[in-house]
Amino acid sequence: MTDGTIPPFVSPPFVSGPAGDAFSGRAVDDVDVCIVGAGPVGATLACRLAVAGIRVAIIDRAALPPMEDPAFDGRAYAIAAGSRLLLEAAGVWAHLPLPACAIEEIRVSDGRPGEAPSPLHLEFGRQDAAQPFGWMIEARALRVALNRSLHDAAAIRVMAPDEASVTRAAEGAVVRTRSGRVFGARLVVAAEGRRSALRDQARIAVTRLPYHQRGIVCAVTHERPHHNRALEHFLPAGPFAQLPMAPTAGHANLSAIVWSEDEGVAQRMAALPDAAFAHEIQRRMGDWLGRVTPVGRRWTYPLSAQYAQRYFDTRLALVGDSAHGIHPIAGQGLNLGFRDVTALSDLLIAAHERGEDLGGPQVLRRYQARCRPANMLMLAATDMLERLFGNDNPLLRGARDVGLAAVHRMPALRRAFVRHAMGL
Repeated sequence: MTDGTIPPFVSPPFVSGPAGDAFSGRAVDDVDVCIVGAGPVGATLACRLAVAGIRVAIIDRAALPPMEDPAFDGRAYAIAAGSRLLLEAAGVWAHLPLPACAIEEIRVSDGRPGEAPSPLHLEFGRQDAAQPFGWMIEARALRVALNRSLHDAAAIRVMAPDEASVTRAAEGAVVRTRSGRVFGARLVVAAEGRRSALRDQARIAVTRLPYHQRGIVCAVTHERPHHNRALEHFLPAGPFAQLPMAPTAGHANLSAIVWSEDEGVAQRMAALPDAAFAHEIQRRMGDWLGRVTPVGRRWTYPLSAQYAQRYFDTRLALVGDSAHGIHPIAGQGLNLGFRDVTALSDLLIAAHERGEDLGGPQVLRRYQARCRPANMLMLAATDMLERLFGNDNPLLRGARDVGLAAVHRMPALRRAFVRHAMGL
């Protein structure tokens, strides 16, 4: 169908049966797509589909307004250039209440805590791309923008806090919420995160790769401006990243820190007093930004990789962490989820315009074919980087330093790496 109208949903027998059938809740209008999980990936998918006139229900266990913490808490997202295009197309970027900070230079180095980095390094600069490599956005700002976009869209029905029970069949899906609402959907999308209940109910196997590390996430203010420059410093225990952030009230020079350590060490580091914690950051980051001071909260989380053996089942698609999870060594986790959203939304919008069944197996097979091979390559690449750089073997250290310096001297190869990381 090419006129943009929404074809009627053909309710499956277990929806349209007589009173007293399997479900006895309060019936509401059917939707084209039901998304379970209102995190950044699920919410962006809902907004992108709604812009195209696709009817969406989105369900989350948490109430959305309380997720808008007005206080700075140290968490931020690195948004690749391709992900920004998606957020703009979904109408989300325009609602950001705080400025984003462009990442225009990235220095990649190798070393040990407390020592000067190896002189053999890799530098990505403004000459390697026609636009910033990405943007840093505070987590609270993205949440505010997503919530506003969800509630402003007439084609989106937000159910939060609520929980979904889903029954899927070849004819369609039925969603029943804990609040008592019952409706049909052509497609259900699992955007619940790594512990996806819908994925487990579909018996989609998951392979997990533990790293026995924890990530430390926080923010620091510093004496000197960062000039939109990021640092990726590889250390024996794991990567350390400094990412430039936009100034806030009271903090003219601000950066996000993402830091990997062995599990026990990470817990001890995160519990240090401010002065000792700042000292440990300085030992890893050096003094190029001057003295640093921690601001906001410190967050730790376990690091692992995982991947689902397939991305779809009957009337079900997996996106984001429900489908895959990677090491944060390249800062691509959320952006990989946004690539899923771009691919799935493009396919669903095209199918909607042709009058196709949005939850049909052909559409879902196309989605898996478009996303899973590239996602598996990214997972393999980040896993290899973690194993190559996350050790102190002298031979490997020498080889990787030479490799970084060699790429630094190859502009065409640098630009190819940049373009891929930007998602363009």
